[in-house]
Amino acid sequence: MKILPLHAVPQYAEQVTDWIWQAFGTPDSRDFFASIVATSQREGQLPLTFVAVEGEKLVGTVGLWRCDLISRQDLYPWLAALYISENQRGRGFGAKLQEHVIDYARRLGYPQLYLYSACKDYYERFGWEYIGDGLDYPDKVVHLYRFAL
Repeated sequence: MKILPLHAVPQYAEQVTDWIWQAFGTPDSRDFFASIVATSQREGQLPLTFVAVEGEKLVGTVGLWRCDLISRQDLYPWLAALYISENQRGRGFGAKLQEHVIDYARRLGYPQLYLYSACKDYYERFGWEYIGDGLDYPDKVVHLYRFAL
């Protein structure tokens, strides 16, 4: 399995868009997610999208974004939109994508990284520290995490 920046393999952009739209969006938000994916394909600039590829098969994606939670724009950068293909789950790809973004953010000199999730107890296994709850638009309570770099 290789982890690559999406700008190096743009042929996967449509699949990444569909994955994150279906996992995190609403029926009418595909254009929103397509915009995020399009603007996350510029080398050396945030936001960035990474993909996990096994052979020629796309198995997962993750982002390193300036902001992933509008109500907490004071926190940055964010590990965002972690998604593993349903038929590839349980193989450790989520952990490897997290490690990749953590290492990348560390090399950029950030002191910490944030994420939010509706899940509890998943990210703690990988060293993320729960720091409280936040509010996703318009009124969904989510859990906030920090990873010290």
